[in-house]
Amino acid sequence: MKRRWLEAQADLVEQVLWQHRSPGRVTGGRVTPTAILFQVVPAPGVRWSRLKGLAEELALALGVPGVRIQREGPVVQLEIPRPDPQVVRFLPLMEQVRRAMPRYPPYTALLGLATDGAPLLIRLTSPQVAHILIAGTTGSGKTSLARTMLVSLVMAHRPGQLMLILIDPKGTAFAAFRELPHVWTSAAGETPEATARLEEAVRLMERRSREGIFTPRLLIVIDELGDLVQQGGREVGELLTRLAQRGREAGIHLLACTQKPTAALLGGRLTANFPARLVGRVVSAEDARVAAGIGGTGAERLQGKGDFIAVVGGTLTRFQAAYIAPEELRPLLRQIARPFSNDPPSGGLP
Repeated sequence: MKRRWLEAQADLVEQVLWQHRSPGRVTGGRVTPTAILFQVVPAPGVRWSRLKGLAEELALALGVPGVRIQREGPVVQLEIPRPDPQVVRFLPLMEQVRRAMPRYPPYTALLGLATDGAPLLIRLTSPQVAHILIAGTTGSGKTSLARTMLVSLVMAHRPGQLMLILIDPKGTAFAAFRELPHVWTSAAGETPEATARLEEAVRLMERRSREGIFTPRLLIVIDELGDLVQQGGREVGELLTRLAQRGREAGIHLLACTQKPTAALLGGRLTANFPARLVGRVVSAEDARVAAGIGGTGAERLQGKGDFIAVVGGTLTRFQAAYIAPEELRPLLRQIARPFSNDPPSGGLP
């Protein structure tokens, strides 16, 4: 991206602020794969609420669909979409991480690229994580993000270290993963199958808790959590809540996707037990608050297509999810499964 064009955009920002009697100076910025971030220092006496109200005027002047305005201490950050958005490719980014970290941390998934240009990882076994909720509307990239996380996990772990339960109501989200030796029993599609898998997981959790067993780690991956809770009713909700409340001590983790992050649907007890939230574009500020567990994230103004906010331990991190194309995914999973092709079936979990 040409520096001269960026400087012209910065000049336009300052001009709009001056015209609306809210002067400020652009002091720097960053270019991310999908956005341009300008840092603005307001003049003394300029109110934050006044600046925030100029989003539409700034968007009109800059010729972009929208401007996202956030406050970071004394600095205001203006975000505009890049005219030439770039895809963050999974394989090159994973290779970059492997070079930087020869000893890849266990039970750690790759998320993507943070706005500061660093790869962003999340560790299931961290006390601040344990269970992860991915929320976003259709087109936000939530299912693609879940696939990215799964690939990064199975690349780094043998079936004896990590097993998966896949709950895939549409049968398309995780179809490519079904033949992996890491998958415990067959993938569940219909609600009765999903309920049976959750019941098995609860029994396993209770037995492991009694016997002090927590390996191999079991990751329960759910697509369309809201629909599953809605169709499965109270029984499914109770099973999921028990797993979310007590699963970590037995080495059981939840990774759930939903496009309906409403409190009325998911319930406060269940959502409260997802310490880590990955939030893509949602419909409203209220959906953003429920999905993130806190208000004011601005997730309703995200761009979609892999644009996410990670909320972990009270810290917000903006990132672009790494993407693995379908034509790359299946060959890669076959390569991962090949060393285990002659192993006997995994059978039951200890």
